[in-house]
Amino acid sequence: MRRMIDALFSVWVWLNLLVVTIVLSLSAILGGLLRFHGVYDWAARTWSLWMLRVSGARVRIEGMEFAAADRARIFASNHQSWFDVFALAAYLPGPYRFVAKKELGQIPIFGHAWKAAGHISVDRGDRQSAIQTLNEAGARLRRDNGAVVIFPEGTRSPTGQMLPFKKGAFMLALHTGVDIVPVGISGSYAVHSKGSWIVRPGLIKVRIGPRIPTAEYTPEMRDALIARVRAEIERLMRGDATPSPATTPS
Repeated sequence: MRRMIDALFSVWVWLNLLVVTIVLSLSAILGGLLRFHGVYDWAARTWSLWMLRVSGARVRIEGMEFAAADRARIFASNHQSWFDVFALAAYLPGPYRFVAKKELGQIPIFGHAWKAAGHISVDRGDRQSAIQTLNEAGARLRRDNGAVVIFPEGTRSPTGQMLPFKKGAFMLALHTGVDIVPVGISGSYAVHSKGSWIVRPGLIKVRIGPRIPTAEYTPEMRDALIARVRAEIERLMRGDATPSPATTPS
């Protein structure tokens, strides 16, 4: 009986995702054509809040003061589930842009809205193209004084434990001098895990940590920066109150 309930509930959630994605993507595309660019942020938040509501996923956020939209910043988060995207897109102060694999930009209707809104698609199979894309993202970040959201693991974890970090997010931070804001998410894996279509209600905890300045690092110190950010995200995932010791560049 429990399996049947979970299956029926999950079908309801994914049907909602299909309908709301189509409706809001078309709204974003139309708004863009009419040069009402505020529609992009509205559509992303409405989409995310809707999906959180219909799935029964509640979000608790700690450390929102560190996310203030007073200057450019790069949010770096662990990635347990698709619901990480909904939780961040619903509540992070905007404007913001996500960095994701290029395949998202190829989804009918949604992909067009994704690109029109300025989200960043990276071709992981073409290193030169990926570098160029991140350079363009850096130029936009400095120009707009906005925010970029990156999952350094590059994909969802199949176990809920963090995977090795890819270097792109950190090279972007080092080349732009933009601070990194670490984000630790827990609970989303229980809501929906990679490789499963079942969705269950649950509590998603989003903990945002103090900004990590990148100006004191050089590209040669990239690994030290990665280690520092990873330690902070791990701390936030655990809910520890004491910040991790800073990794001193050498």
